Amino acid sequence: MGTASHPDLNHGRGAASAQVPTRFGLATRETDGDWRDHVEALDGPPVKLRTTVTEERPKTIISFNSSPDIAFDRSINAYRGCEHGCIYCFARPTHAYHDLSPGLDFETQLFAKPNAAALLRQTLAKPKYRPRPIAMGTNTDPYQPIEGRYRITRQLLEVCLEARHPVTITTKSDRILRDLDLLEAMAARDLLAVAISVTTLDPRLSRKLEPRCAAPAKRLAALGSLAEASIPVHCSVSPIIPAITDQFMEGIIERAAALGVRSAGWIPLRLPHEVAPLFREWLDVHYPDRAGKVMSIVRSIRGGRDNDPDFFTRMRPSGVWADLFRARFRIACKRARIGKAKFELDCSQFRKPEQNGQMLLL
Repeated sequence: MGTASHPDLNHGRGAASAQVPTRFGLATRETDGDWRDHVEALDGPPVKLRTTVTEERPKTIISFNSSPDIAFDRSINAYRGCEHGCIYCFARPTHAYHDLSPGLDFETQLFAKPNAAALLRQTLAKPKYRPRPIAMGTNTDPYQPIEGRYRITRQLLEVCLEARHPVTITTKSDRILRDLDLLEAMAARDLLAVAISVTTLDPRLSRKLEPRCAAPAKRLAALGSLAEASIPVHCSVSPIIPAITDQFMEGIIERAAALGVRSAGWIPLRLPHEVAPLFREWLDVHYPDRAGKVMSIVRSIRGGRDNDPDFFTRMRPSGVWADLFRARFRIACKRARIGKAKFELDCSQFRKPEQNGQMLLL
């Protein structure tokens, strides 16, 4: 399924190659250099990678989980795959379930769910449904570039506002401000909390790490705009990549606090399944001089492994380096007078949404 990368064609993409998963036994194909030259002489250079979007019609839209490591039990992902192309994205392996590469396929072959809002309306109207906050953006970004065309996230928020259903949103995009009218209406009813992830303050590094995300300055500006609009907003300094992004930790916290953001948190780099070889490949391309150091620190906080998949410990790194990051983060937050997230969303206002033109009795 995977094809070898062409270095001249991957500009603006996070992954350097397709990286087909071996755990599913998918067929791999490598392009011999002499053969590639022969093909290019006959047919011209390969076509530049383009983003394609396939519309799908799932039968359900809310995913439920019982993980002890995360604070929500249900989530919605309007899209599969993510054009942001963050090389560290832990969601990349999900593309392997569809015989697609967690590498370049994940960020170029996307799937949209146009019927998501209709499915949500049906789900919320079921007699046995009981509300708890729905998390959006936990797998792929709800405000990635194709949201500008599909507006699926906005449609979902419209249903949630109508049903008075609480929502949390995590994003790396200032595109969220396009829905400020809905966000303000939901926040006024204690139905919304937003987290924006800021990985670095260096736009050049951001273009390497997360090539199609909003620039760090735009994300910080979005944090400020949401705080000014009295929307509960949280700055997620994540992921912390040792010897790559940890140097920006204090600066991000200071900038966020100055913009009126009142809470911040951090998440260490996670490298599940195919993310580990993709990240190693990225290091070899962009930071060959420190690749060994980065991975040595990563393994030191993960019990000697590239990744810790175990419940209770996978989100809690250990060791000297992890303790150092915690101490630095705690001190930076204390200096900036910024605390931990304490968002209390209200589930008591929930009402079944309108179905098939049938108006609600309020």
